[in-house]
Amino acid sequence: MTNTLASVVVLVAMSFMAGPALAEETTNYSLEKTVDGYVRMNNKTGEMSICHEKLGQLACKVAAEERTLYEEDIADLKARVAKLEDTVAGIGKLPPVVRDNLPSDEDFEKGLNYMEKFMRRFMGLAKELDGEDKTPAAPQKT
Repeated sequence: MTNTLASVVVLVAMSFMAGPALAEETTNYSLEKTVDGYVRMNNKTGEMSICHEKLGQLACKVAAEERTLYEEDIADLKARVAKLEDTVAGIGKLPPVVRDNLPSDEDFEKGLNYMEKFMRRFMGLAKELDGEDKTPAAPQKT
């Protein structure tokens, strides 16, 4: 009986010790009530947000440190956009490319003649093939 009682006491004590360990693993955030609302802290990273209750739900704003990092990112992105816009504006100032490699009238006419010969031959072949299909078939004797 004493062994059973001792086992129960040990099991109860172990369950009390395991409870806080499990709670730490499952809760990522801690909320602390303040005069104006709540402060939410990320237990893993230490980041803090200020929360106010609106219509029965918490609305959290990024803390000042996070806001500073956010604004620095925006400033960096604005600088990159300005640099890209300057590059694009510089491209617009380049002189237009003039293509002097257009064929002369003589070369154009020569190419047109080749196309005309090709089309005439092609149409002639098409007419020949069309005429072959119109010949009457020999009667079949069965």
